Amino acid sequence: MKVVRGIEEGKKTLSRDRMEARQRENPNIQQRIKEIFGDNLSPEEAVSIILGRVKDSGDDAIYEYNKRIDGIVLDNIEIGRQQMIDAATHLSEDVNNALVRAASRVREFNSASMPKPWIDLERGFGEIINPIERIGVYVPGGSAAYPSTVLMTTIPARVAGVKEIILCTPPSKDGVLNPAVMAAALMAGVDKVFLVGGAQAIAAMAYGTNTIPKVDMICGPGNIFVTIAKKLVSGDVSIDGLEGPTETLIIADQTAHPSLCAADLLAQAEHDELATPILVTTYEGLVEGIQDELIKQSEFLNRKEIALAAVERSGVIVVVNSIQEAIEIGNYYAPEHICLMVEEPWSLIGHIHNAGGIFLGDYSPEVMGDYVAGPSHVMPTGGSARFNSYLGVNQFLRRTPVIGLDPQVALRLINTASVIARAEGLDAHARAAEIRLELYNKGS
Repeated sequence: MKVVRGIEEGKKTLSRDRMEARQRENPNIQQRIKEIFGDNLSPEEAVSIILGRVKDSGDDAIYEYNKRIDGIVLDNIEIGRQQMIDAATHLSEDVNNALVRAASRVREFNSASMPKPWIDLERGFGEIINPIERIGVYVPGGSAAYPSTVLMTTIPARVAGVKEIILCTPPSKDGVLNPAVMAAALMAGVDKVFLVGGAQAIAAMAYGTNTIPKVDMICGPGNIFVTIAKKLVSGDVSIDGLEGPTETLIIADQTAHPSLCAADLLAQAEHDELATPILVTTYEGLVEGIQDELIKQSEFLNRKEIALAAVERSGVIVVVNSIQEAIEIGNYYAPEHICLMVEEPWSLIGHIHNAGGIFLGDYSPEVMGDYVAGPSHVMPTGGSARFNSYLGVNQFLRRTPVIGLDPQVALRLINTASVIARAEGLDAHARAAEIRLELYNKGS
């Protein structure tokens, strides 16, 4: 991992523009785009082509991109319920039980988070809450399977009362359905599953095809192409946020264990070569120990090459003078995850303003949030934690204000409305308020 010292150098190194440029310049991405499109396109240009093709040609484009991008030829992209059940029967009892327990924790957290409608009759206003009708969930696939993402996206939606949930996930190379993903989809009550991945899946859910219905909202994480696609279709459909390649920033002091810090950094790095593992520490002595542990622990990883590529390309250790400086860098970078590996983590949470999620101490690592803690692991990345939140029941709910003024309350407010309306030069607005006062006075 690259090591820098000082808060200013840390901020410079963690500049979002610089980090994103480094990700986009990944030679593997550029090579893959050229293989698929035969031209040196930017990721945005490649995604725009896919979106336009799916919007114009629907299912034909989906089958085409399944073949061109994923190398898969399918007779049918929709998975029937019996196929899901048959696939789930191959799941081991241990994994099934783990998913059941995780699902229970996610359901409990989101049930506790549900807002309630309210009406104040005396003041004549209130708020009603209704769920979104139909959502589309994207679950990454390809080099790994993510049943946890199924639970973390669909259960909050079900708790919120969403009526229909469809799920898109990339087809596997061998055509075999992943038992854990199918079991999670059944547990969470997914209505339809489609084998389609990448930007083409986002396009299908945003615009609809003969097979895949158009949704009201798309949620779920994905690679750089999925994230760009969500950004481009935003407006045609609601999106939960831009959850791109994962990122974790650990704040550590002299009490932190090098082995735990390294394990947590590698856990993020193994997701994707574009993942960003960062550590900010006040203790210079931690640096060498973490570097050694990264090499030692990576030797035992199945995804060693991916993890080390992410560590080498995007990994950064920043040494600062104080915890206050470390927190300042954390808020500046606004990462998906901030992990506080410090002596008194609870004392610092009031100072963390920009983070998708906060993880406190040695026994609350981000991996627990990935699978079983309770909150969804779908959290804002790319600095969007400054203005966006984790995926929870609130994203699936529509708040509608209700105004029902008692006549006496309205009479006290009519003059205020009229004065402001005339100040804005809107006579009809003023008249619409004043006429009610005149009507009332005539009646009395």
